[in-house]
Amino acid sequence: MPAKKKKSGKLSKMTEEERLAYEEQKRLAEEEMRKKKEDMLTQFLKDKLTKEERATRFNLNKLNHQWRNIMREAKSKELKKDIEILSQTFERVVDRKDAVIKSLAKDLMEAEEQYAMALRSHLQNIDNLIDLQKSRLQKLKDEYVDELEIIKEEFDTERAIMVDQHNTEMNDIADILFAMEQNFQEREAEAKGEFQSMRDEIKNKNLEEKHALRVQLEQKVDNLWMQFRDALQNYNMTTEERKTAFEALKVKDERSAKEIESQMRKLQRISDQIAALKSKMATNAKECEERNKMLKEEREKMLKHFQELKAQMNKVREAERDKLTKVTLESNAAIKEVKRQNDKVEQILKVSEMCRKLETEEEKVLPFYASSLTKEEQEDVDAAVIEAPSEPLANAMHEYTSLENFWKRHNKVLLDKLALDKERQTLLGENQQLRTLLKQYLDGISVNDEIISQVNPLFIVNNKTNVKLNVPVHDPRIRRPAAQTVVEAAHVIKHTLPS
Repeated sequence: MPAKKKKSGKLSKMTEEERLAYEEQKRLAEEEMRKKKEDMLTQFLKDKLTKEERATRFNLNKLNHQWRNIMREAKSKELKKDIEILSQTFERVVDRKDAVIKSLAKDLMEAEEQYAMALRSHLQNIDNLIDLQKSRLQKLKDEYVDELEIIKEEFDTERAIMVDQHNTEMNDIADILFAMEQNFQEREAEAKGEFQSMRDEIKNKNLEEKHALRVQLEQKVDNLWMQFRDALQNYNMTTEERKTAFEALKVKDERSAKEIESQMRKLQRISDQIAALKSKMATNAKECEERNKMLKEEREKMLKHFQELKAQMNKVREAERDKLTKVTLESNAAIKEVKRQNDKVEQILKVSEMCRKLETEEEKVLPFYASSLTKEEQEDVDAAVIEAPSEPLANAMHEYTSLENFWKRHNKVLLDKLALDKERQTLLGENQQLRTLLKQYLDGISVNDEIISQVNPLFIVNNKTNVKLNVPVHDPRIRRPAAQTVVEAAHVIKHTLPS
């Protein structure tokens, strides 16, 4: 009260301008104070917000750290379980690979044994072929040697015959020459004797006549010489051309005589050769006739043998053609069967891949069911498997022992299928039951002439109905699980803490 009075007194003492200035100053002071308070409040709120955000971040980090630990533990457990499953799967795959490797090694050993057997058979066949070729070559060589010996013997015999014939002819010619020389020597001696005697007689006679005629001749000679010279002169003058022609004809005559003599010798030699060749031709004709006869017989035999071989070859060719046709048909059938088997195998592999994707973890880890046999029964089965088969069916079963694991999986899947079929039948029965219950319920809540005329569950007398109600199915396999609402902790903390 005194302040107000003082204030009002102070204002009353002020002028209008001063009062306005005072109020303006007061208003500015109040505005400044209000701004300071707002700034202080804002700074306080900002500090508080910063602290809250820091605490929120700390708590969020702490919750996230704890949640991460929980998730790490759950994930580690899940990963450990996955690792165990993967390790079991890996061990199973390794075992399967070991089994495959063993089977492949066994197949490789069998293939090597088959290859060695085939190689031995091939080498044996090669040795047989070599022995056959050697025996054939030896036979051909023996035949060649025999034919060579025969040809040598024929050549030696012919050569001996020709040498003997030559020797005989040479001996005959030598005898003829010797006889001709003897005859020539005798004639020469006789001619020499006659010539000597006639020469002596003519010589004596000529000497006598020479002395008698010498005188006469000298005169005549002189006369004749003169006449001869005249005649010679005349003759030379008249016969010069004839002389030259005579000289030419003489030279030609000498040449013709020499040629006739040479031709005569040649004709004699040719006639001798013709006679020798005729004799030789006669002997050769006789030999060749016998040889041709033998060759004709051999040709007939060879032709007959050739016909037999040709018929045999045609039979073998027909048989081989039939075999080739049969092999071709069987090979085509085998190719088709292999293609069919290949398609079937590809289909099986595709189905196996699809089934592999649908396998559960348990089926991946344990694909084969455990044997239900006891130890003694298993030992009996192993002993029976090891025992050598005595029947064809048992032998065929032993050949398919490698498919035992496949049949195990097949039987397991078949059992699962049968169990699922049985469960499906059960579920179909329960579904039919539920449909019946639903129909009864709908009939019970509906009112019409058809339902009223039939048995109706609405007609209840003494808390009893004339409709036989079936008990509902409470099977946990088909019961719907209760819904559980899960809220993440980070979401709850984020919306619970003050901002």
